[in-house]
Amino acid sequence: MRRQSPSSWAAISICIAALVHFALGFSIEFSVDEAHYALYAQHLAWSYFDHPPLVGWIQWPLISLATSEGFIRLLPELLWVVSCVLIYQVTIEVHHFIQGRNAGYLTSALPSENICGLMAVLVIIAAPMPHILAIGLLPDTLLTPLSLGLMLMALRWLSKDRFSLGDWILTGILLGLAGLSKYTAAFTALALLFVFLSSPRKPWINKAGFWLAGLIALLLISPVLYWNSVNDWISFKYQIAHGSGGDWLWRRLGAFLGIQLAVFGPLFILGVFVFLKDCMHATKYSLLALFGFFLIPFIIFASLSGGGGLPHWTTPAWFCLAPFAGIGLAKAWAIQHRNLIRILFVLQLTLCCVGFGYVLSGGISSAAIKSNPIADLYGWKIAGQKANELVKDTKAQGIAVQNWTLGSRAAWYASPAPVFVLDQRQDQFDLWFGALPRGANIILINWSGMGFSAPVGSKSAFERCEPLESLEIVRFGQVLSKFDFSLCSNWRD
Repeated sequence: MRRQSPSSWAAISICIAALVHFALGFSIEFSVDEAHYALYAQHLAWSYFDHPPLVGWIQWPLISLATSEGFIRLLPELLWVVSCVLIYQVTIEVHHFIQGRNAGYLTSALPSENICGLMAVLVIIAAPMPHILAIGLLPDTLLTPLSLGLMLMALRWLSKDRFSLGDWILTGILLGLAGLSKYTAAFTALALLFVFLSSPRKPWINKAGFWLAGLIALLLISPVLYWNSVNDWISFKYQIAHGSGGDWLWRRLGAFLGIQLAVFGPLFILGVFVFLKDCMHATKYSLLALFGFFLIPFIIFASLSGGGGLPHWTTPAWFCLAPFAGIGLAKAWAIQHRNLIRILFVLQLTLCCVGFGYVLSGGISSAAIKSNPIADLYGWKIAGQKANELVKDTKAQGIAVQNWTLGSRAAWYASPAPVFVLDQRQDQFDLWFGALPRGANIILINWSGMGFSAPVGSKSAFERCEPLESLEIVRFGQVLSKFDFSLCSNWRD
């Protein structure tokens, strides 16, 4: 590594990871969430049932040009690269801040800023979860670089204790875009406020720039507020119910913490431990305020995890933790903990590579087909095309599935046929396609990975369903899943 500078190695590492992402992005079909947010771009609106609109708006130019998964996935890859560059920059700024404030307190000199930046980038590259968001565009993919941008502004505030008008305007834009990305951006805004409050003096409260930043942020999120006001605030009601989950259980909290360690890796823990032990000192309160960009969202999600949650929700928080972990790992490397770092790094990269190979192979099938989670990434394109052909041949009024997670891929790959979700849950499909008309004839898709009985035999079901065709999805000689298509007649709900 001595032949290249640390910054060069950081760029090389990012490029290598990006090439792997490209290979995967052009090899697999959309996941349920990717298809759902791609549909946002096909049905542009001021906001949507389950998330703010930026994840759909930002895809619209690409989707208007092509519908290739790999081409559309260039966008999350670009956002991932920007996030890695921001991690490098934030790490350097944190390094400068510590050196400037802690010069008389450090027990030994910090490694160079570029070594710390390289370590921060490597700790992200070695973590499995960020690669998923680099391939598939989720609201968290958008929120990550925006959170790092706000963290960079917080560092600028701590260094100068004042903002120019341009700084306030940029802060307002970042806050507004974060609010357009995901509702949990409120946690990032709270972390930024915590940084402002950590200063002994509070001159910002009387500054016109502070209120201008708030006004800019409010104007940017006004489409979300307007859309919800005319739709009975359904997004906020849904998010409150979704975040609280079901009954709170301690085992769910334990599972959440274990999964977080597995998908983000022990390198984070080692780096942060060394940082807290050796690098806090005189700037303790200021750095603790910066830690709020990780601690506030992580603690909130952990407290809610007893009722349920998803592991990728914390991704922006872990990215904001990476600069501290990078400085800690560089410090550990300098004090001869190199073998431990090498072992953890190789183990985590091995886990990532095994995951990449597992996805490309189609997973491991068993007697219970639905036990293979990777089967969900293959077959929907050909199944959607087949369903669309059957709609035309039978003159049916659209396509039906019995769970919204099946509806996203069906609606994307069978476009422009309308897709109806036959359940009692209100969701985005009700807003896009409306209710299934009484007396309608429909093509029903049943997927083996989430099988349902035919919706017949009751007053709120079809009069009859006649099997039409079946489609097996085979990859490398193994059957991943099976699609059954039926013509269901006379909807009676």
